[in-house]
Amino acid sequence: MAGGPGKEGVDPFEADFNMGLAQPLSRSVRLNGFATCLRLEEVYWRILERIAEANQCTVNAVLSYVDREVHLRHGGVKNFSGLIRVVCVVYLLGTQVTR
Repeated sequence: MAGGPGKEGVDPFEADFNMGLAQPLSRSVRLNGFATCLRLEEVYWRILERIAEANQCTVNAVLSYVDREVHLRHGGVKNFSGLIRVVCVVYLLGTQVTR
């Protein structure tokens, strides 16, 4: 992808792009004691594993924390999987995200 004549850009879809990362994967999880199923693309499960490792806990613990906090702070959310995707992106962007 080029930024115009004579300019080089960044190709967001590289030739060796791993399409497996875009495949949805459903996992059974427990959110604060309640069993449910969460469907996310593989790349988000990998990011959640990084978040869990950084916090020395499990992915279920991270998900339960987010679920609890969104209920306490905002009364819940209609699209929990969408919230988790945003949490993952914000984690990767770190201080680049403005509040």
